[in-house]
Amino acid sequence: MSVLEGREVARERTVSVYDFRRPATLAREHSRVLELAFETYARQWGTQLTAKVRVKSVVRLEDVSMLSYDEYAASLPAVTTMVLCTVEGNDSRIVVQFPAPAALGWVNRMLGASSDAAMPDRKFTQIEQALIKGLMDEALEDLGYSLGPLLSETVRVDTIQYNSQFAQAAAPSELMIVAAFTINVGDMNAPATLAVPAALLLGRLKKVNPTDNRGDAAARVSGQLERVPVELSVRLSTSYVTPSQVLGLAVGDVLPLPHLENRPFDLTLDGTRLATAAPARNGSRAAAVIVTIEENHR
Repeated sequence: MSVLEGREVARERTVSVYDFRRPATLAREHSRVLELAFETYARQWGTQLTAKVRVKSVVRLEDVSMLSYDEYAASLPAVTTMVLCTVEGNDSRIVVQFPAPAALGWVNRMLGASSDAAMPDRKFTQIEQALIKGLMDEALEDLGYSLGPLLSETVRVDTIQYNSQFAQAAAPSELMIVAAFTINVGDMNAPATLAVPAALLLGRLKKVNPTDNRGDAAARVSGQLERVPVELSVRLSTSYVTPSQVLGLAVGDVLPLPHLENRPFDLTLDGTRLATAAPARNGSRAAAVIVTIEENHR
């Protein structure tokens, strides 16, 4: 890859805006637990769709993030299918979202179609809605199995909405854990999302996979720094020579040094003198005995 091509690739990288006023991020340990759980859910959902629509179906997890409900709703198409699900003992609801044409294609297959035809983007009829609810009931059972102790409450399908701006599943500022999927049914591909109130999962995530205590972070960093190896040098006083003298050096030449015979050597770290040391011996090796320590506050 040329330098210009590398610059073009760098320009194409997406940049995510980080809001320091609301640093809503998942801990790495928690994010990994959720990814594993949602990957299990994706496999279960794909198996369930395959059995229902009678064609090979694959669901893949694309991403897990934490957004406010307002941000989540704004990221969805204005017209889409949003299945709102009640959670026992909780006012907020879980949302399963996917395009209406994709769902109509699933229904078409369930009713005996042998090919994938283009479907309109419209509301479901009563029969179609009943079939979609049946699919979602089984999908929610798979969700409970996949999340295990993270979601022990009973989850049921409540209503189906078709406008992402009017479907109020939670307060605008409430945090949601959002899993993004790609659903492949036959020759049809469709994006889908699952949004779960973060309050339902975060407390249990800390019990299932506790994060490190950050209260002693400063002490731990200091302890780690104290064990990092550094390079110490024992040096004579610096002597300055001209380039012509260097070019004229030959074997046997003597370079006079300004270091006095009775003066200790300098013990330096990255050019900074820390102490002085006298030459000594440790067994068969040369050694340095610390003579003085210099206070250096740089």
